[in-house]
Amino acid sequence: VQLQASGGGLVQARGSLRLSCAASGIRLSRSRMAWYRQAPGKQRELVASITDGDTATYDDSVQGRFTISRDNTKNTLYLQMTSLKPEDTGVYYCHADIWPTVYWGQGTLVTVSS
Repeated sequence: VQLQASGGGLVQARGSLRLSCAASGIRLSRSRMAWYRQAPGKQRELVASITDGDTATYDDSVQGRFTISRDNTKNTLYLQMTSLKPEDTGVYYCHADIWPTVYWGQGTLVTVSS
């Protein structure tokens, strides 16, 4: 199983980025997927998740600005991020929960400058 995250980079505040997580070895359509982030010096936190039934949930800090989605034909998870803030800076990880196992991608760095 491999989760390959990409799309991070440096962006100015109020800008947008789209993260992608390409999966191999698992079918995203059958998985609960999520994006986590870890800011410098802080613990990893859940940003957004989506169930196998496509129900999405968001942390309050990103509600209304971020959108999690997936393309089952491409077996890829996305995180569309808009109105970015400096506090969104961190390494973003994709996560797959296929009971009883969880999988993590390698992370992609997002840096938002003020």
